[in-house]
Amino acid sequence: MKAIIETGGKQYYVEEGTVLYVEKLDAEAGSTITFDNILMANGVVGHPYVKGAKVTAEVMKHGKQKKVIVFKYNAKKKYRKTQGHRQPYTKVEIKKINL
Repeated sequence: MKAIIETGGKQYYVEEGTVLYVEKLDAEAGSTITFDNILMANGVVGHPYVKGAKVTAEVMKHGKQKKVIVFKYNAKKKYRKTQGHRQPYTKVEIKKINL
């Protein structure tokens, strides 16, 4: 069974067993979470969401992605500014898709 879920302002195409890196969620590692915003499940398209559909996932770990360097520069003005950013993520594994 396949589904399209929405979390963290993004949409993901998932199947059972899929491992995803999503925006950080408030859940302990090892716990299960349920995604309720399902846009499509097994060919059934919702407007905007499929009623009664749920996707269950297990939280594997939390972490931070690689550092992204932000460098601002103005020519001939002696202005240089360097800043780094590491986006937090949650690694989840899709366990079950219920329609």
